[in-house]
Amino acid sequence: MNEILTLTLQHLSLSLQGVFWAVLAGIPLGYWAYRSPRFRSVIFPLSEWLQIFPTLALLALLLFVWGLSDTTLIAALFLYSLLPIVSATHAGLAGISPAIRESARGLGMNRVQFFWRIQLPLSTPHLLSGIRIALVTAVGITTVGVLVGAGGLGKPIWRGIQTQNTPMILSGALPAACLAICIDFAGQWLEKRITPWRQDSE
Repeated sequence: MNEILTLTLQHLSLSLQGVFWAVLAGIPLGYWAYRSPRFRSVIFPLSEWLQIFPTLALLALLLFVWGLSDTTLIAALFLYSLLPIVSATHAGLAGISPAIRESARGLGMNRVQFFWRIQLPLSTPHLLSGIRIALVTAVGITTVGVLVGAGGLGKPIWRGIQTQNTPMILSGALPAACLAICIDFAGQWLEKRITPWRQDSE
């Protein structure tokens, strides 16, 4: 039980690290895609291509760069998490009413002030939804990280497959599934708590 708890926490930590870096990169990329149609025509196809690229193939390619390590998995999680973060950021910014922009200009806000005070807060519902989707996806991908030397719940699953030990497989698969479900529910709860006005308008 202690080992499973340790592996679960390790699994969550790896997933969070990959998504964290994707958030740091994805928000600026989403903003840039919103500001520049030319850049949008590049970043969205590229992000979609990364999203559909086979997981094992991507891990194998990254293996040549970082070797057998947690870093290889985190890099893969980062790449797979970019699309939902970039898309969510762009959708949130694009959904802001032009009237709000005109009002902000009338108040004398510059571009930086408008982003931090108006655009980012109003984009929060979309952004939280994108982060939730990225995290749930990351939890699933992390289970195959064992193939590149990463930790997490993929270890008992892989050992169970090698030894044809069903209880061992379930000892890793069930916590991973529960972790994904809990993150999804927690994300939805957080969205409602942080953006209650969204619920009132629906």
